[in-house]
Amino acid sequence: MHLLEQTINGLQLGLLLFLLAAGLTLVFGIMDVVNLAHGSLYMVGAYLAATFLAWTGSFLLAAVLALGATFVLGVVLELTTFRYLYGRDHLDQVLATFGLIMFFNEAARLLWGPAGLSLTLPPWLSQPIEVLPGLQYSAYRLAIIVVSLLVAGFLYLLIMRTRIGMLIRAGASDREMIGALGVDIKLLFTLVFGLGAALAGLAGLMQAPILTVQIGMGENILILAFVVIVIGGIGSIRGAFVAAILVGMIDSIGRSYLPDILRALLNATTASAAASALSSMMIYLLMAIVLVFRPEGLFPARRR
Repeated sequence: MHLLEQTINGLQLGLLLFLLAAGLTLVFGIMDVVNLAHGSLYMVGAYLAATFLAWTGSFLLAAVLALGATFVLGVVLELTTFRYLYGRDHLDQVLATFGLIMFFNEAARLLWGPAGLSLTLPPWLSQPIEVLPGLQYSAYRLAIIVVSLLVAGFLYLLIMRTRIGMLIRAGASDREMIGALGVDIKLLFTLVFGLGAALAGLAGLMQAPILTVQIGMGENILILAFVVIVIGGIGSIRGAFVAAILVGMIDSIGRSYLPDILRALLNATTASAAASALSSMMIYLLMAIVLVFRPEGLFPARRR
């Protein structure tokens, strides 16, 4: 039962990472923009959800409003900032988006103060559910799994089975040609960036009830999101999904079982600290192995 519980924990963490990585791979892989501020959109989504919950008293309404607000914020950012970074050197993009990180951190400090916020779940999401006889699991964490799977299915259908998805993939391969054929590539990229921002906001608002909403909360998880898209393949939604699950499983199962293994060699405190470090190291070791044997990732995006 313990292994099954940790497997579900790994799945939940992996799918949450997928929400963040999917938006990042859309922007990075399709629009060729290195967006370090993607984690800031994750943070803003969490802050907005907490704020809207305080205003409305409804968790679902707050989630919908926060999702819409991060989409609008993404559109505004694309129109005012990122549109001028297309085709620029990646160093310019890194410097510009690092400046956005500082801007959003200070804006959050001014609007919400330096102290963290909390987001309270409604009773129907805070109760455990009996998944199997003898195994109860958090209803909210199960909701994260279900919502993330629905988003994954939606993205697959959008990118691979619709005309808009075809235009997005074509624009990623040759934006000049698509523009010459009469497609408004600027509008298309604006909508793609807004969708990526909304996915980051969704990841943030779903993580908010689990962790404290605080300034800079998106910066550490952004590193994992970059690891996910490198392992899965830049620009590949399928790759981001598989890689996120792998990373989530390695992290959760490693943190659960490594302390017991290390206690045979070390004292309890040292074993716990070492297990946490080794779990993180295993994720980066996986990335290094993938880069050696499959430099383009497990499922590289097709370029036609």
